[in-house]
Amino acid sequence: MGALFESDEAFYFAIGGFVAACFCVGLAVLALVRPAGIGTRELGGFVVGFGLFMASYVIAMVVYRYVPS
Repeated sequence: MGALFESDEAFYFAIGGFVAACFCVGLAVLALVRPAGIGTRELGGFVVGFGLFMASYVIAMVVYRYVPS
């Protein structure tokens, strides 16, 4: 596993991609399970909230990259 992720940055990108994939799968499951589907307001709230979360994640990665070791 260590050979797959040669740096911390690669690991953080992989985790970010995994979280984004889980979010998309969760939205798809929610759309299939709810009889009325996902309303526009709920979908907008989920996407905006998740977008803010991912933006803070990316900002943290950028800050981590520029902090001297």
